[in-house]
Amino acid sequence: MLKRYLLTPGPTPVPPEVLLRMSQPLIHHRTPEFSQLFSEVQEGLQWLYQTAQDVLILAASGTGAMEAAVTNTCTAGDTVIVVNGGKFGERWVKICQAFGVKVVEIKVEWGRAVTVEAVTQALHGHPEAKTVLLQASETSTTVLHPVREIAALTRKTEVLLIVDGITAVGATEIPMDHWGIDILVTGSQKALMLPPGLAFLSLNAKAWSRVEAATLPRFYFDLRRERKEQQKRTTAYTPAISLIYGLHEVLRLLRAEGLEHVFARHARLAAATRAAMHALGMRLLAPGHPSPAATGVWLPSQIDGSRLLTYMRDRMGVDIAGGQDHLKGKVARISHIGYAGPFDVITAVSTLEMALSRYGCELQLGSGVRAAEEVLLDGWPLPG
Repeated sequence: MLKRYLLTPGPTPVPPEVLLRMSQPLIHHRTPEFSQLFSEVQEGLQWLYQTAQDVLILAASGTGAMEAAVTNTCTAGDTVIVVNGGKFGERWVKICQAFGVKVVEIKVEWGRAVTVEAVTQALHGHPEAKTVLLQASETSTTVLHPVREIAALTRKTEVLLIVDGITAVGATEIPMDHWGIDILVTGSQKALMLPPGLAFLSLNAKAWSRVEAATLPRFYFDLRRERKEQQKRTTAYTPAISLIYGLHEVLRLLRAEGLEHVFARHARLAAATRAAMHALGMRLLAPGHPSPAATGVWLPSQIDGSRLLTYMRDRMGVDIAGGQDHLKGKVARISHIGYAGPFDVITAVSTLEMALSRYGCELQLGSGVRAAEEVLLDGWPLPG
């Protein structure tokens, strides 16, 4: 029997407590029992987002919330600025273009973070731009973008800042209200430790005023109707009831750990993984601004990365992510987001070491594991 480990940056493993909670018998979503559950989840999401605003829950993937953010705040012909430094920056571009929104792209090399200067120049060069869209953590390149500094550029202007926080919310500090983010999006299958199927977004007063003026078509993702219904502790359409049960349990677990400790755990796991890659002589994909959600690493040039990762998954039981588009077969991405702990890092590093050795790479087995252990042990409490 091959025991399997899911160490991809989405979907991510689901805690047993959450799986058990989701296995409860269904209740009807137009009942006081569901309304009470929904109300507690809403309050927990505000705590997670660090916002006083409503956090809307949609039965969709994160891309659904991205589309909703565009269709509810834009009008055909509007100009927006998109930071495009990865697969999901490209997604912002494609969503906007699908609805006739004009896109000014800030193209960023994959593996690099956008500079505040580049966004400043784009805003000055395009004073007609109404919105800036970017990722907080670009999952495809494992880069963390400077959201706080970019929010400082837009918060006192009429320009909206829409942030895809799908691999950031719950993994790193991104306080919506304090930083002045106008719309913050996330999804269920990352740091929220759930299966795919829920999307979340929160809009501040500045963003809601834009919603009233926007004219793009919307039906299922009409946030005005959704907000009206969710303020009554229900949803406009049939919700993903079992996932909301699971979300209730996830929020309980996160609150028991505490946000500060959740962020510290992600930072520690990321530091251990990066230390292991350095010890193996491998270059990080995002050396300057790495994300705490996942670590990307360049694979040896003589290795077919797709075959290597398939071998790890099918023969060794450990599933990590590869590269996308032009990075396919060239990089590996190790997740340490959500329901992740020190021994997930050790498992990923040791499996990668052994797989590389099987593919003929010269390395000292255990060197990456040792480096990771040293970082992890440093943060471990002493025995009593």
